[in-house]
Order: sequence, then structure tokens, then C-alpha cells
Amino acid sequence: MRNNMKIWLLTLIIPFNLMGQSQLTADEILQKVDENISSNSTITESKMVIHGRRNTREIVSKGYAEGNEKAFTEYLAPEREKGTKMLKLEDKLWIYNPSTDRTIQLSGHMLRQSVMGSDLSYEDLMEDRQLTDIYDAQITGEEVIDNRKCWILELNATVEDASYQKRKTWIDQERFVPLKEELYAKSGQLLKQITMKNVEKIAGRWYPKNVNYKDVLKEGEGTDFIVLDIQFNPEIPDYIFNKASLKR
Repeated sequence: MRNNMKIWLLTLIIPFNLMGQSQLTADEILQKVDENISSNSTITESKMVIHGRRNTREIVSKGYAEGNEKAFTEYLAPEREKGTKMLKLEDKLWIYNPSTDRTIQLSGHMLRQSVMGSDLSYEDLMEDRQLTDIYDAQITGEEVIDNRKCWILELNATVEDASYQKRKTWIDQERFVPLKEELYAKSGQLLKQITMKNVEKIAGRWYPKNVNYKDVLKEGEGTDFIVLDIQFNPEIPDYIFNKASLKR
């Protein structure tokens, strides 16, 4: 009788303990992801490791971002790429090439081009809006990734200018950070796969410091985007987000 009572109590206690997370809606989960990943401004030092078919290249850069409309990146190494700069203001993107001392503006289909031979496009770099601003979400299942229990969310774009009309994302149920994503075209064709690793707590939030982007239409092992250092909500001087900064 006493053992039966223990079992009965456990059936009440366990669901009660899990109730807080199990009742979250897909939109609430996505909101928590946005709160975890997004910030008013960032300064990021990073390394991009491009795994090509024949060789591997590393590119080091420093980037500044404010909101989802301003971003500035300067490439620091190797020597061949050093001094190349990119400036994003709203939906416009300029690139400065020090070898030619010229600045060009990219727009339209040109934004789908690869960034320095990587698996990322300029369009990928341009997209800084919060997920809740451009997607509706629904929970389609659960799965364990790297011993972390995840929700599987299907995201469908609510705006015409979304870089990807459909996404499938695996969200860590405890840390509210994506661990895996699949990005699809409007036709339903899988375009890219993203894997997030080395998740660390930085300034009170969980953040993946190693992200692998894999363009499924290209050969190779994809491109690793490795965060060397990141600051959340720093003060950034206004002159950084000025076209004059490209040649400074």
C-alpha cells in the first residue's frame, strides 16, 4: 500500500515540475530564443574557417552591429583579405576593396553570392531581424542532440523578403538556444544546414561560439564561424556606421 502511494504521488509531482516548460507555445519559445541571442548592439571578433574541396582557409574579422539595421565588418587577416570592409545600413550593403581602392554596392540577386568563397551569402549576413518578426512557429516534435533535449520548431515566413521562406530549428529546452537548423527555399528545397556547438554562458545568456554553415549545393565540410570574443550592448561610436569608415 505504501509503495502504491509513492507511485501515485510521483505521477502528480513529475508533471507538475515539468508543467512550466511543457506548456510553452512555439511563439513563446521563439521569443525566449530572441531574448537570449539578440541584443541592442554587439562587438564581435571572429574567425571564419572555410573548408573547401582542396584546402582550408581562415579569415579573421571584427564586426560591429547596432539593432538590425546597422553593421560594419573589417577583415583583419590573412594579408590578402586585410582591410576589406563591409557596411550595412538598413537594406543596403557596401563593400570596400583596398587592393582597388573601390567601394561597390551589392543589391538584389548579388546578395546571394558567397562571402569570400564560404558557405555564407551576403544575404545571410544582412539578416539580423528577430525570428519572431519574420516567422510564425509551430512545435512539430522533440529530439535529443548532443545529450540535450530539444524542441523541433517549424518556422514559416510571414514577410516576403525573408532570406529563407521556411526553417526547421532544434531548440535546447533548458538554454533556449538553437543547436541545429535547416533552411529551405520557397519551393521546399533544402538549401543550408547549420550546426551550433560550444555553447557558453556569456554576460548572463547562452550563446553558441562555434557555428557550422553547410551549403548543401556545394562540396566540402562547410564553413565554421568561430566567435573569439563578443560584447553585448556596448556603446558604439556613430562614425563606425558611416560610409567614410570604409576608407578610414
